[in-house]
Amino acid sequence: MNPAYTAVVKQDGQWWIGWIEEVPGVNCQERTRDDLLESLRITLGEALEMNRADARKAAGKDYEELKIAV
Repeated sequence: MNPAYTAVVKQDGQWWIGWIEEVPGVNCQERTRDDLLESLRITLGEALEMNRADARKAAGKDYEELKIAV
């Protein structure tokens, strides 16, 4: 399963700015739309990996991971 996320993007003057709706704090700014989408993909991946690491650390030992679909 490969989850999809929603990017909200717009041009603001000479810049493209965007956010990922589902993950607070994932936002980027670039000169082109294509660069913005790539930056959002990279930033989203990094944020998800950080969140995973934080959750595993908080769980300590003897936890289980379960996939949950929405």
